[in-house]
Amino acid sequence: MRLLTLCVLSLLLALQYRLWTGDNGMSELRSLQQDIERQEQTNQQLAQRNQLLQADIVDLRNAQEAVEERARNELGLVKADETFFRLVRIDAEAVEPIQTQVDYQRSSAN
Repeated sequence: MRLLTLCVLSLLLALQYRLWTGDNGMSELRSLQQDIERQEQTNQQLAQRNQLLQADIVDLRNAQEAVEERARNELGLVKADETFFRLVRIDAEAVEPIQTQVDYQRSSAN
């Protein structure tokens, strides 16, 4: 009877060892659960993006104003009776040489 108990106990320990450290064990289970969580977060972000794109599609199909806005912003189109003004920011480094030239011209004119 002792021998049977010892054999069953050693078999149980061997199976537990494989469960915790072997292939397809608990460490791999935790890793797969983390992968699933990351994939679910990615899927949720992509679902939100898809909803925004779907709203854009519906808006473009139904509203002429949305089509005009896209044409203006993305393609730079202008209506026939409009005047287009583009405002460009100038870097501070680009302004200094111009200012120096203006000062030089003023001093040489005097």
